[in-house]
Amino acid sequence: MFRRQGEMERREPVLSAPGGPAELRLSPDDRPTLPAHAMARERAGGGRARQGSGKGSGTASGKGSGGGATSGGSGGRRRRARRPGLLRRLFYWGIVLGIWGVIAVGVLIGYEASQLPPIQNLAIPDRPPTITIQGADGKPIAVRGEMGGASVPLRALPPYLPQAFVAIEDRRFYSHHGVDPLGLARAVMVNLTRGRVREGGSTLTQQLAKNLFLTQERTLSRKIQELILSIWLETKYSKNELLELYMNRVYFGAGAYGVEAAAQRYFGKSARQVTLSEAAMLAGLVKSPSALAPTRNLEGAQARAEVVLAAMVEAGFITPQMQQVALARPATLAKAQGADSTGYVADWVMDQLKTLVGPIDRDITVQTTIDPALQTVADRALRDTLAKNGKKFDVEQGAIVLMDTEGGVRALVGGRSYEESQFNRAITAKRQPGSSFKPFVYLTATERGLTPETVREDAPIQIKGWKPENFSKEYRGPVDLKTALSLSLNTVAVRLALEVGPDEVIKTAHRLGIMSKLEPNASIALGTSEVSLMEMASAYAPFANGGIAVTPHVIASVRDKAGKSLFTYAAPVSNLVVAPPHVAMMNRMMQATLLTGTARRADLPGWPAAGKTGTSQDYRDAWFIAYTGRFIAGVWMGNDDSSPTRKLGGSTLPVGVWSEVMKAAHKDIPPVALPGAGTYLPGQMPPGMAPGDVPEEPVVTGGPQPPTAPRPGLDNWLMDRLFGRS
Repeated sequence: MFRRQGEMERREPVLSAPGGPAELRLSPDDRPTLPAHAMARERAGGGRARQGSGKGSGTASGKGSGGGATSGGSGGRRRRARRPGLLRRLFYWGIVLGIWGVIAVGVLIGYEASQLPPIQNLAIPDRPPTITIQGADGKPIAVRGEMGGASVPLRALPPYLPQAFVAIEDRRFYSHHGVDPLGLARAVMVNLTRGRVREGGSTLTQQLAKNLFLTQERTLSRKIQELILSIWLETKYSKNELLELYMNRVYFGAGAYGVEAAAQRYFGKSARQVTLSEAAMLAGLVKSPSALAPTRNLEGAQARAEVVLAAMVEAGFITPQMQQVALARPATLAKAQGADSTGYVADWVMDQLKTLVGPIDRDITVQTTIDPALQTVADRALRDTLAKNGKKFDVEQGAIVLMDTEGGVRALVGGRSYEESQFNRAITAKRQPGSSFKPFVYLTATERGLTPETVREDAPIQIKGWKPENFSKEYRGPVDLKTALSLSLNTVAVRLALEVGPDEVIKTAHRLGIMSKLEPNASIALGTSEVSLMEMASAYAPFANGGIAVTPHVIASVRDKAGKSLFTYAAPVSNLVVAPPHVAMMNRMMQATLLTGTARRADLPGWPAAGKTGTSQDYRDAWFIAYTGRFIAGVWMGNDDSSPTRKLGGSTLPVGVWSEVMKAAHKDIPPVALPGAGTYLPGQMPPGMAPGDVPEEPVVTGGPQPPTAPRPGLDNWLMDRLFGRS
């Protein structure tokens, strides 16, 4: 065949080789020229292919064997090549995302750290001040303030007390650096599996950081700040210092902050003296102090203490034998040292302190005018009376005020149980005083020239459709004022109020010490405007002391822990608000109330006394305010919702409570006469008086009445009819 010069000789494919099967594959020499890098790959691949080919050539069918091996090997190479690429991409993006995550966390931590004061300026804040409240005898009766007890060094505590906290709150406290990754991971798992937050994973250091520097809110921001501060605390303080701080700051319920306050509150002893079972109970309280406080949930606190003891055994702090001894003698509450009602006293003290001494930034001691013994008597008298007769008269609450003739409060009971209700019914509650308000009407009348012997008509009266009536619906006709007041005749009281003017009656009441707003209408004579028990007791004081106005007070002095005096009560300059002749007339009339009138069941042997009972509309409030030349006592009984009682009058239960308290107050004190009233004693009959015709305090009835018109109680008259007395 003709060829051009330089051209390669064309070769035709050989379809068969002599003595062998047909070979269709091209050799490398038959292929077009490739780039160098492709040639290198081809050589490497060709070597592997030739190895496969060699294996196939030994078979009967080299075509089928060799072709299959080559095809399969090529596809496998492609699949294997893709997998490493995917893993490389995942690894790459994982690193990228991780870096950005670290940056984001760093930024978040930096931001939260910027919201805190500079770390170099942080310091453990001073312990909140403690206010120790003492009775008149100088003995503590209550403690107030966020910190209830003094700080106690760790070395002064029995070793099992701090060990109990470590065992139940932070087992790895001495090995971590403020944050416990294992505890945190466990808390996360528990919370995820239970679907709600059950564990916090906080170390003791984190809890301390929260208590010292942060709020109690549960947010991510607060948690991050807590972690930052806990790490800072760990670098600045030793483990024992941190544990000591924690135990002296943590809340234990029932108003007790710090282990010393809690031990005193629950066990009546110092934290230095607690037993193992008591230590376990204290450590168990910090999980849920309000719910587990033994004063309200003793069984729950004891059950939690068992868990703490088991944790102490697991941690190796105590032996199983010690655990069994503690379980056999579980911690119990110590008997309260003072009356439950001292809480009302403490609250009243705290309400006045800031006004008297300004902001409290240090520990202080407040000495009060309270007589702890009389406080206990008053508390018991009210509790026992309500427990014995409360259901019978359908009455649930009461209050007592006992003060001396200078206004110093010697006992204050604001309700039947401070633990159940902190509402102070002696100070805060305002109720209708009923006929116990009548002395202000009679005083106004005597100051305008009337005397106890002045006669006024006891007869039906009608005022714009209102018809105040005596309970018996009987009228005595002409009666003197002394008889009218002692028998609490409503028609006479209303006539006097109209005669002198309701506005003048209100001025008299305010002059003597009533601070509440009073409505100037005819029913003011029957006590329809609401007042507090403390107001009524202080307004009666001028009758007992000769006409001097008093300021009711409970704080005698305040001093700091160094003994520096911050306040001392100084009686104001004597303010004569009732002239002595009028004091004498009022005492003669109100003494008759206890001798022959509505309060003749009052029992105070050897002492001249005077006062007035009162019962409001529908028997909602029962009052008795009475006094001697030494003390004034007021008693109120009723229901918080102003629901009617079952005909509880002022001369029934209140007179009994008054008698019990006043007998204790006057024990071993020589009797003194009432100013200008002579020396008639309860139970004696003054000249011209006879007990046979004395009804009890009458009730307003009949005709349309003003909405605020009271219904003073049946009192002794009703009791006589109910129980067949004559």
